[in-house]
Amino acid sequence: MNFAYPAIAAALLAMPLAAHAQSTAEDKVAADTAPPPAITVTGSVAIASDYRFRGVSQSDQEMAVQGGITIAHDSGFYIGTWASNLGGWGTFGGANMELDLIGGYKAKLADNATLDAGLTWYVYPGGADKTDFAEPYVKLTGTTGPATLTAGAAYAPKQQALGRWYRTGADAAAGVYTNPGAKDDNLYLWGDGALAIAGTPLTAKAHVGHSWGQDGLGPNATAVSPTGSYWDWSLGADATWHNLTLNLSYVGTDISNRDAAYLRPSFSKGQDGAGNIAGGTILASLTAAF
Repeated sequence: MNFAYPAIAAALLAMPLAAHAQSTAEDKVAADTAPPPAITVTGSVAIASDYRFRGVSQSDQEMAVQGGITIAHDSGFYIGTWASNLGGWGTFGGANMELDLIGGYKAKLADNATLDAGLTWYVYPGGADKTDFAEPYVKLTGTTGPATLTAGAAYAPKQQALGRWYRTGADAAAGVYTNPGAKDDNLYLWGDGALAIAGTPLTAKAHVGHSWGQDGLGPNATAVSPTGSYWDWSLGADATWHNLTLNLSYVGTDISNRDAAYLRPSFSKGQDGAGNIAGGTILASLTAAF
């Protein structure tokens, strides 16, 4: 019996299957070794029990909904935006919203060190005149094992949004500018630390910062550094599951009721002249990244 023809036929049938298997393997290798895309888009949405900016509540100690998006190029340049609702002290007005427009450049100094420099433009859509301001920043981040450390500086040059337009909170409540058009600058230095806890979804986090700026209230009866000079800090932890992060932190400042007395009623919950919106509190937030 001649087995040549069946053998040849079987070989011919096997050739496409072998070619397909080889092609699939090659495609997988190519996918694994393909360079990352030149442009990446990342973002997040969050809900927080309070919006604290450098230790001071910007949402009248009420919940805040926040979100942002960043577009980054593999050259290191990036642009982004971030937004949150506002409420409480001063007169944010308009949409009662903060909209941050961000642009910068990240440079890799080493495998475990990155330098990031850019500018944030703080915008309050439809709010009081002269409240928007620009603030350049620079920060250095390094990692060692499970620990990440960041040191940063943000300096906003003289602008009307940072000037002392009201001497006191009483002047602001009466709607009487005591020094309209005043300009001032602001310096903020900070340090952050994060430590991933091995074998758990937890990351311990700490922050400390110091502000130097105007000593009083700006054109919207708020201020980046309301008492001129103060410390803020936080201590807490992240718990991460897939793209969700739950954070619990204790946040506080060294602004006492006595320090803030001359800023009231603006600098208080509900502008009632009582509660300290820079007092220590526990904050909770839930963030979804995409």
